Amino acid sequence: MILMPIIVVILALILDFFFGDPKNRYHPTVWIGRLIGKFVPYARSTNPLIEKINGIVLLISVVTIVSILVISFSSALKYVENFDSNGLYKILFLGLSIISVGILLKTTIAIKGMENHASKIMSALSKNDLDDARAKLSMIVKRNTKNLDRQHIISATLESISENIVDGITGPLFYFSIFGLVGAFVYRTVNTTDSMIGYKTEIFRNVGWFGANCDKMLNFLPSRLTSLVMILSCIILKEDWRHSIHIMKRDGPKTESPNAGYPMATLAGALRIRFEKIEHYVLGDGNSEINEKHFKSAISIMKLTTILFVLIFTIPMILLLSSLAWWFNV
Repeated sequence: MILMPIIVVILALILDFFFGDPKNRYHPTVWIGRLIGKFVPYARSTNPLIEKINGIVLLISVVTIVSILVISFSSALKYVENFDSNGLYKILFLGLSIISVGILLKTTIAIKGMENHASKIMSALSKNDLDDARAKLSMIVKRNTKNLDRQHIISATLESISENIVDGITGPLFYFSIFGLVGAFVYRTVNTTDSMIGYKTEIFRNVGWFGANCDKMLNFLPSRLTSLVMILSCIILKEDWRHSIHIMKRDGPKTESPNAGYPMATLAGALRIRFEKIEHYVLGDGNSEINEKHFKSAISIMKLTTILFVLIFTIPMILLLSSLAWWFNV
């Protein structure tokens, strides 16, 4: 049924926009993180080469486990759908399948979750509680937040919002549109591995090397497509889209990550502000202080970019691949 994956995507977005993330004990991404955490101690070695090999085995093992679970679940749903029963039961089973897959797809994206967490950081800043803001920020960024001032806290928050548009929204939707639910979960698994151990520190430099590089490859196309869709969002929202293009082209490649800089630079240019990670990069050339208005604009851009990405890429890709599969009787 060609319409099923499209309905699933729409349902997943509705669930996320209105309800956000489930509690940790119910969240598949949290389970994936725990699984990764259990593998890490066994991957450690005093030999750098062995550590890299163990890191490869770690990621492949976790991706394999997650893939088997998702594929088994999808196969069970198809078996139930195709079970010889009357029309009423078939409709019921189809509806349950759509709801089940929609709920699972929703767990790979984080729109409301990012908005809620970023709002808590902004709320702490409005109370001049920098320590609380730094603590909350440390949950969503890799950098050391201990000594960040107010502007660097807000900058890091908005940078995280722009990165999350790819990592937490368009990336999973990109791979769902091509490979289905397993694609979204494999992407989320690699992304979670990178966020947990993809650090260039003494502890994770070798163990996380493979995960970090896989994440870079998987995000290459989604990050650039997302930046273009963000520009379209800026046009609709009457932000400075021309400056956004200029800053994206100029500053997008400045970050250590070959992908993260593009959505960040796009947002910085659109809002005419400057993002700075001390001793790493400066994106944009705005001189004004970043404030609550910029935060609200960033959230609006994130939400509209999500909707436009689904309309411009996800749904057309699903229709194209479904048509090709029908044409070749796959």
